[in-house]
Amino acid sequence: MDRYLQNNDGKIIDVLCPDVSFGHSNGWVQNFEDFKKDFSSKKVIYKEIQQIELSEFKRDKNTASIRRKIKVSGTYKNQDFEMKLALLEIWIKKNAVWKLWSRQSVEIKP
Repeated sequence: MDRYLQNNDGKIIDVLCPDVSFGHSNGWVQNFEDFKKDFSSKKVIYKEIQQIELSEFKRDKNTASIRRKIKVSGTYKNQDFEMKLALLEIWIKKNAVWKLWSRQSVEIKP
């Protein structure tokens, strides 16, 4: 999976709106430039991201709201991590292309 993510770095950045907002489970909030810088610097390296549940999908014209749960593992500043997250994602469609506009995650404790 790590190789898959690395080979798709450009594609991951391409699905983000220029005014995207990422809310992480630790309270950290990033904009597009922050995310792009950290992603390309390998400050955070994702080894695996696996969707474990899709609990809600709502769509109205050019906006979609998705609630899902994922299992994610990787390294942050050379420290391994693995966790389950509940996500709320807001996607918007511009020029026939869906882009991630907003994302908030909460850690699911065992």
